Amino acid sequence: MTSNPFSSTSPQIAASILSADFSKLSAEIAEVDHGGVDFLHLDVMDGHFVPNISFGPAITAATRRSTTAFLDIHLMISEPLRYAPQFIKAGADGLTFHCETVPDCIKAARELRQQGCKHVGVTLNPATPIDRILPALDEVDHVLVMSVVPGFSGQKFMPEVLPKAVAIKKRLRSTQRLEMDGGLHAETIRQAADAGVDWFVVASAIFDEKDRAAAIATLRQRLSHA
Repeated sequence: MTSNPFSSTSPQIAASILSADFSKLSAEIAEVDHGGVDFLHLDVMDGHFVPNISFGPAITAATRRSTTAFLDIHLMISEPLRYAPQFIKAGADGLTFHCETVPDCIKAARELRQQGCKHVGVTLNPATPIDRILPALDEVDHVLVMSVVPGFSGQKFMPEVLPKAVAIKKRLRSTQRLEMDGGLHAETIRQAADAGVDWFVVASAIFDEKDRAAAIATLRQRLSHA
């Protein structure tokens, strides 16, 4: 795994630990690390903004102790600015907030940097128009396009978000990255790549497989032909 996915322009696969076995989290992380993923994605859910509760700073800290990889923290929570400092302290390298949870995306991105966040991202749900995030593009390092309605792992990929990804990609600088999360697996990841996605968040399509290295290799093969 890499300590900075921004250092490469090659496609990057992020394993979402949402589908990992938390009774042996360190071993799960080591397996996908050796299997070839580029970094880790942590989906934080509060049971309010999304209809599920996942984990918080404690699991983030445990993950940090298990790896030197880049930790991409996806805050699917109603008050990202309130809780961000706890995740930064726990070892987050990047924090991504939902535009739907803040009144001003520009102000939110700037505040996250002031709080000490190294890499700031903004994300939007499938039903949210891109106009909601465009004013903040100069303030963020990456944009995450949700390709499912957030809240649960294993949902079906929504191809209708692909034009949104294409439109956002055209507006990003060469130093920024476009990320996609939701329903990505061997049969859908190429569609995302063709839309300009740089980072691919994969959960069940890695952790639900017996041979994680083979699953990652298949994803990588699909990307190499995109």
